[in-house]
Amino acid sequence: MAQAHPKPGLRPFLPDDVPMLAAIFAASIQELTGDDYSEAQQEAWMAAAEDEEFGKRLAADLTLIATLDGSPVGFASLRGKDHIRMLYVHPAVAGQGIATMLVDALEKLAGGRGAEKLTVDASDTAEGFFAKRGYIAMQRNSITVNDEWLANTTMQKTFGTGPASGALQ
Repeated sequence: MAQAHPKPGLRPFLPDDVPMLAAIFAASIQELTGDDYSEAQQEAWMAAAEDEEFGKRLAADLTLIATLDGSPVGFASLRGKDHIRMLYVHPAVAGQGIATMLVDALEKLAGGRGAEKLTVDASDTAEGFFAKRGYIAMQRNSITVNDEWLANTTMQKTFGTGPASGALQ
């Protein structure tokens, strides 16, 4: 018989999660963004996990942890009621629906908080993922992270009532 894959779970962020989430953050950047960002850009971006502000940002937002067999494999955070601040998945589980599960949950939470739209500053690596989910590119951005310029795209999904509008169910 084929062995069943463990079903991913979701749970809220706990302060003790910071070291594991920092490791997921760094691994995700290092292994998944190489086609879109230079090594120097990746290193500058990953350095944010070494900053004590990293844990404070996670705690300040509504942060969800995706787990497999109880171990964190990804995380996403919602700032306020309508902005996805972070979405990172460990490379070992990339493409297995973890990011989709996390964003589905954030979209439901945003809708429950009364959001009419959801925005995200998507990396070049994540832009296609969000576009497939109905997010529309609004503007290109260049940001400075540890003396390196990185590009991303502000994307937006509007929640409506029609079937073609991406309404939350």
